[in-house]
Amino acid sequence: MMPYLAEASGTPRIVGVEFPFVHSLGHAHDRDEHLRVIRDSLRALQDIKQPNAVVHLPYGWPDFEHWKTAWYPPEPAPIIKLLREQVRQRAEAERRGEGPA
Repeated sequence: MMPYLAEASGTPRIVGVEFPFVHSLGHAHDRDEHLRVIRDSLRALQDIKQPNAVVHLPYGWPDFEHWKTAWYPPEPAPIIKLLREQVRQRAEAERRGEGPA
């Protein structure tokens, strides 16, 4: 659901899908969509050969901007703020040539 956070934490293989929280496999009660997402995710994880790879599945969510405002909290949770700050600090360190923090 949040590939950039999984990548920042060092997850070795990541499959991302742009669906709202609570709908990680797709629309409620859409069994066919759920199975497609699961199969495509497993296939992508099997096919990934290099570490730290991110594969984004080609699924979209209609009216995603509405869902962001309807489901996402107005402010990120404290853990999300912490993780974002860690990612920002790592990126700054790498830009300065210091390598991973």
